[in-house]
This record gives sequence, C-alpha cells and structure tokens, in this order.
Amino acid sequence: MSSGKFDISIAIGGAAGQGIATPGNILARMFIRRGLHFNAYNAFQSIIRGGHIFLTIRASDQKIYNHGDKLDLLVCLNQDTMNRHLGLMGPGTRVIFNSDTIEPGEAGEGAQCCPLPIKELTDNNRNKLVQNTVALGALTYLLGMNFEVLGDMLTLQFQRKGQDVVDENLGVGRAGFDYAAAHFEAFPEPIPTGPKPLAVWTGNEALAMGGAAAGVKFYCAYPMSPSTGVLHWMANNARELGIMVRQVEDEIGVANMAIGAAHVGCRSMCATSGGGFALMTEAIGMAGMMETPVVFINVQRAGPSTGVPTKTEQGDLWQTLGASQGDFERFIVAPQNALDAFNTLPELFNLADKFQCPGIVISDLLISEGTFSVDPDDLDMQPDIDRGEVITEPNTEVSDIPSASQGRNGHDPGLIGAPSNGYMRYKHTESGISPRALPGLPGYVHVVASDEQDEDGVLISDEFTNPHKRRKMVEKRARKFKNALAQIAPPLLEGPEDAEVTLIGWGSTYGVIKEAIEQLKQKGISANHLPIKWIVPLHVEAVTDIVSRAGRTIIVENNYSGQFFRYLRSETGLAIDGHIRKYDGEPFMPHHIVDGVMEQLDGKTDLYVPIQEIMV
Repeated sequence: MSSGKFDISIAIGGAAGQGIATPGNILARMFIRRGLHFNAYNAFQSIIRGGHIFLTIRASDQKIYNHGDKLDLLVCLNQDTMNRHLGLMGPGTRVIFNSDTIEPGEAGEGAQCCPLPIKELTDNNRNKLVQNTVALGALTYLLGMNFEVLGDMLTLQFQRKGQDVVDENLGVGRAGFDYAAAHFEAFPEPIPTGPKPLAVWTGNEALAMGGAAAGVKFYCAYPMSPSTGVLHWMANNARELGIMVRQVEDEIGVANMAIGAAHVGCRSMCATSGGGFALMTEAIGMAGMMETPVVFINVQRAGPSTGVPTKTEQGDLWQTLGASQGDFERFIVAPQNALDAFNTLPELFNLADKFQCPGIVISDLLISEGTFSVDPDDLDMQPDIDRGEVITEPNTEVSDIPSASQGRNGHDPGLIGAPSNGYMRYKHTESGISPRALPGLPGYVHVVASDEQDEDGVLISDEFTNPHKRRKMVEKRARKFKNALAQIAPPLLEGPEDAEVTLIGWGSTYGVIKEAIEQLKQKGISANHLPIKWIVPLHVEAVTDIVSRAGRTIIVENNYSGQFFRYLRSETGLAIDGHIRKYDGEPFMPHHIVDGVMEQLDGKTDLYVPIQEIMV
C-alpha cells in the first residue's frame, strides 16, 4: 500500500479452468460496495484450460485510471504463478498460496508468505475450486475487513446454486479467515469506506449501455473477442429495452444488416475486432455513398490476422482511416476510458445522424475487457437526441405514382431512381446535408444505392458517366464536414502550459499517462498531457497551436510503427521529439512512461520501448 492514500493492488494468478473470475468478481463487489474506486485488468491466454492467467485488481479511495504498476498481495493458485511472480513482491507485501501443492521459493525481503493448508482447512474436499474461497477468506482478514463482508458476497455469488453450495463456501471461507487471523499479520493500514457505494462494469458494457442510451433499437454482431461483451449485454437486456439483437453468420452480413436497419430510420450499431472490421469495410463505404448514419465499433486486439486474440494493441488506426475505398466522410473517435465510451456513443450517433455518414468507435481490449468502478450518478440514460434533417411525416399533397409519359421511375423510361414527386434525396445544399426522408413515407419515394447518383437518386452510370455530376456529388458530401468540427470539442492540454515535457496520447493511453505525470512530478520533472479523442475530423489548428508551444514532445502509443504519429504528421506537418511505444500485447504501466521520459531527457534515445517485467 502507498502512503498518503489508500491504494492497494491484488493479483490472482493461475491457469484457465481454475476459476479465477469468481474471486475477482467477489473482490470487485466488496470494494465497490464499500465505495472504493476499482480497476481490473486480466492478462489471459486464448485457451480454455491451462496456460497462465494473471488478474490484477486495484482499489483506492481516490479515482484511479489504470491497473497500476505495483503489487501488494499475490494469490497463487498454482506453482507456475509462484515461479513467475514471487520475485516481484517487495517489503510489506503478502503472498497467499496452497501449501499442499505449491512450493514458495525465495520471497523478496520483507514479503510475508501466507501458506494455507487447503486439505486440512476443507476436510479433504475434492472440489479443487474451494481453494479460491479459502484464499478469499485469508485475503479478507489481511485487508482488515470483517468476515461478514465476505459472507454476504459469497451468499450473493452462489445462491443460485442452492443453499448447500452457499453453506459449503461460507464454511471454507471462514476457515481461511480464521487460519489467517491465527497465523498471519494483516496490513497495518485499515481499509477505508468511501462516501457511497459505486457500481462496476466493463468497457464493453459501457459501450452497449451508451448505445442503448443513444436510442439504438437494432444491434447485430458476429462474436469476436474482445468485442463480444457488447453482444452479451445487448442480448441480456434486449427484451426490456425494446432492442432487436441478432447474431449473424459473418461480419459482412453484420455490416449490411446494420446499414439496412439504419436506412429505414432505426439507430443501428454493430461491434467487432480488427479481423471482422476488415470484412465490414466495403459496406462502410456503401454507408458513406448512401449517406446512411450507422455506428461501427472496432475493439482492437494484437494483430495482424488472428494475431494474439486476448492481448491489447492500438494497431488498427490506419485500417480505420482507410476503411473502404474512395473518398468519403466518416467520424472516428477513440474513447479514453469506459465512462467516456458511454458518453461518446450518444454524441457520435447525433453527429452521424446530423451529417448523414457512418461513425466509427476505436476501442481496445484494455478498455473493453477491463473492469472498472463507476458512480451511477454519472450515467445519463436520457441524453439529448438530435436526428438532424430527417423527414418523418408523409407529404400528402403530391403523388408518388408516375405518369405513363414519365415512365415507371418518374423520368425518362429506363432511368433508375427519381420519383415524380420532386423529392431529391441528395439535393445539393450549401451545407452539403440533404433532407433525409425515411423509406415508405408517402410523397417521398426515392432510391438509394451503392453507385454514385445525382441529386434525385438517378445513378450516373445508368444515365452516362457524367464527370460534372460526379464532381458535384463528391464535393456535396465533402461540404458536410466543413461544419462538423465546430460541433466537436477540441482537445485540451492538461497540466501546466510551461511544462518541460508534453506527452501526447490517444484513446486508452489516457489513464496511464495521467498517472505517469504524477510520478514524474515526484521526480522533479514537469509534464503535461495532450490527449486526442476525436481522430476524424481532427482539430488541426488547436493541436498545432498546443504542440508548437510545447518544450519537448513525446507521443505514447500501443503499437510498433507509430500509427498516430504518422497520422498527426500527415495532418499537421508537426515534428515530434520522441516516442514511447509498446507492442508486446500488454498495456503500458505508469512507470513505463516515466522510464521512457527520463531516458529521453537524458539523451539516451528518442524511441523508448519498455520491457514487460511481469511475464503473462
């Protein structure tokens, strides 16, 4: 634990199949019901059984923005965890393990080993998972909490399995608690209580809830980690919220179904990861051509191809920037954390509707599969909804039936698209935004297609490939974004303007950079932070102004090639002094940023790549 505030980090390590999620969920509830802030990151393998899983849980009486870079308490469920991580435990830490099956090895100076004789404490219970509950009992004592706190959580966790299971877990949990009280020394700092209980959610749940708050009524997906949690939440809550949810056969079908629902006026959303997003890209271009507002979510994982399915990365930025061929307008936004993801979805849907184009959310495994505390009072499930220039009422003063002389489409026989009522779906306006009528409204018959069209919907390739009309339509669509930037908040510099170092990040690096700046301050280094959330459109003038006034600039990103650096340079022409990059599948820890800044200030390098100390 750190001095000055309550801040504890607990790690549970074992193999897939050893039930690590259950004690993690119980600890989360114990902390948030006490009003403590909570952040958890699970490093796991893409296998059902075996391998190595390392769940890190951090709790504090103050807001925390990442899972930290220290360990106070380690729970070893197998020998592999002990071998990998015991050497990281320093003075004042505790290590809990099953002494029947695990050899402790050499603990660091000041680390207290807490062996639990599981067979003795459980009367030779053959259920191997009971060791988890015994460990929770010991952990509860070490944290200075009463057993009743754990007892309530065990009852809640196991009540669906019947009273016998509840009683069994209460019994072995109490045995672990009492054994720890008799043999181990608890942490000296008492666990505090916050002002009010909090809630807990994952980033994927935040994305799903944000979509529901935005008015999404159709959601479809093909399961692909790490985005599948969005589908799970939508499916679990669909009936209550009136949302149609469909699991589709592949991501091509997903994208087209989402666009189809959006075309008829339904707020529609889908989510996938990089491989699935690759299949969606042609359809994204169709949404751009048809000027259909729809939201796509790309939860990044380590690539390319199947890559490392359960590891995080920021490697899909250029894929998103180039999604589909040709020039067309799309919004691209990279939320900074789970709460920001929740708040971003309604804003993005409003923008997509107003500017009649697709919107893309770039998340990553760190945010989407992370678990976090949240204050329910911070959640607005009734945000402002702005559908833009959408026509919802019929026009009864005109007829949709073309005359015989006009042909079946209202213009020359054989041409596709334009009705006789005079409605122009793609009318040229000063803003570039055309009034959008929902399909089926009397008086507003129109045709949309993936081919280029004129104002009235006639496909220019069916008339003849008219270069003047083509140019006019490209320019019409482009004009929409001239006013888009004014409706998006520019990035703001966090910290002192005269700082020695300006750290630039995008998306999920926000939290780790924020804490690294505090650590740098303790070392006498003044640093500030320019976080970029809206990628397209980019506030070029605001970014240029801030960066041009900075002392030393360093970009932090979770990829090999510096994708955001290259994008920023292409948009602004700015030179950047240094880089901190990580691409081993694991997220940054605060000290990685600190070490990178110190080495660059010392002139040792202008590209720092941290080494992951914890082998997960």
